[in-house]
Amino acid sequence: MILPKLDYIRQARNRLGITQRRLAALSGVTTSMINQIESGRSKPSYATALNIFEALSKLEEKSSPRAGDICSKEIVNVQSVDPISKAAELMRTNGYSQVPVFDGKTVTGILTEERLTREMLVGDPKKVPGLRVAQIMESCPAIVDHNTPAKALITLIRFSKAILVSNAGSVTGIITTSDILKMME
Repeated sequence: MILPKLDYIRQARNRLGITQRRLAALSGVTTSMINQIESGRSKPSYATALNIFEALSKLEEKSSPRAGDICSKEIVNVQSVDPISKAAELMRTNGYSQVPVFDGKTVTGILTEERLTREMLVGDPKKVPGLRVAQIMESCPAIVDHNTPAKALITLIRFSKAILVSNAGSVTGIITTSDILKMME
């Protein structure tokens, strides 16, 4: 296993807001050893460095935000049987570019402004008023557990219009690109 550079220890420790004493206790080394490594006066053995990096990794994992922490709890959605005019109005008044589609309490898809606009511009104008959301919705967005690390969502959001968050099998939140961007501030 290749370890990060030793100067990462001080950076990670400062970012996590822990003292050298706390890191030493968590990694099984002395405070003096942490101080010497951070100041460049000592190079630890591979085993010592591994213990320090593992302790930092565990702390980072605990302190990292989870999907449930960054999601919007208010899920504005439409039902699959709703007319697209209702969905379009809902999206317009709330300023949403996509909304999840439910069939009762079950997620069945997602309606995007791109798809809605395309249907209204390209579709048969006589049929548009009678169209239902189910007829133009896209496939179901990604659903992740509320404990999923937020870092894992960065790649996922590139391929999904939105990410739904579930807890005990029930959808409890939604994450969009803007939520991911807020996390990076």
